[in-house]
Amino acid sequence: MNPVPRRDLPLIPTAAWVIAVVVAVLAYLGMGALFSWNPGNFAELEHLGPFSFLFPALPAVLLGGYVLLIGFIHNDALRRGMRHALWVWLAILIPNGIGIILYFILRDPMPVHCTACGTAMKPGFGFCPSCGAQLAPACPRCQKVAQAGWTHCAYCGSRL
Repeated sequence: MNPVPRRDLPLIPTAAWVIAVVVAVLAYLGMGALFSWNPGNFAELEHLGPFSFLFPALPAVLLGGYVLLIGFIHNDALRRGMRHALWVWLAILIPNGIGIILYFILRDPMPVHCTACGTAMKPGFGFCPSCGAQLAPACPRCQKVAQAGWTHCAYCGSRL
């Protein structure tokens, strides 16, 4: 069963920000240690002058951004009522960012909420599945959702 959608979540959780900063700092220190361990590698970057510190910063920024993107997928899937743990693992484990791309292609639309009882549901419903309140205009004959401005039902042809 899908979890209940949550509208009150931030875009990126605080834990993801903390983890991203830690990962970025560790990656920057690791790259700095790598270049200081083998000074020949760093000598190749001296032509960059004062911007030579940016080279070890690039992997740090990319890894930190990756962690933030995984955090966004977690909270976005929760907001949409999807299986957030599954999508986080797919985004992490499918290589080359393909899992992240798949999430953005296959994610569910944002749920709408009933004005009478507040139940979350997929968009396009004419009636609330919980309380039966009418959410959108419907055909009196076939009860399918009709769009504003229609004079006839697109499904059964009856006059609206």
